[in-house]
Amino acid sequence: MAQKATIFKVELSVADMDRHYYADHALTIARHPSETDERMMVRVLAFALNAHANLAFGRGLSTEDEPDLCQRDLTGALEKWIDVGLPDEADVRKACGRAPEVDVVAYGGRAVDLWWDGVRDKLLRQPRLAVIEVPQEASRALGRLAGRTMRLQATVQEGHVYVVDGAESVAIDLVTLKSR
Repeated sequence: MAQKATIFKVELSVADMDRHYYADHALTIARHPSETDERMMVRVLAFALNAHANLAFGRGLSTEDEPDLCQRDLTGALEKWIDVGLPDEADVRKACGRAPEVDVVAYGGRAVDLWWDGVRDKLLRQPRLAVIEVPQEASRALGRLAGRTMRLQATVQEGHVYVVDGAESVAIDLVTLKSR
């Protein structure tokens, strides 16, 4: 019998000084059985970095050809495609053909360096693409904040993110690998 997704509830307060975006979001996250706490929390971080009223989580790991997060306009047209992790270069190029903006939020330490070395030349030619890296110590610290119900505050300013859960805080210095 296949395992079912685990449901997590997140009350996320976002203060993005760079975009002048300040809002609270009540998120319901379905974590696939094969997904780690670290990856799920990097998805939450990706939400905080791109927070918008129309931003939503995708269908999950088991659904191919779907972003981890996407933003659609009021007509349902895709505005932004966001992948978390180290996606296949062909999938990223395909996403760039489907959405005006594509973001990749990479994490995994040394694996990010190896992935970027392998895809850099082809992805640098994609004008719609932005790629950032979450340092490994920060992504692991985010994973330790995971709980079935979470109340998080995320403050974003000039490439720095602070995620606080009331008891602990995680400071994240994002690394820009490619900007739009």
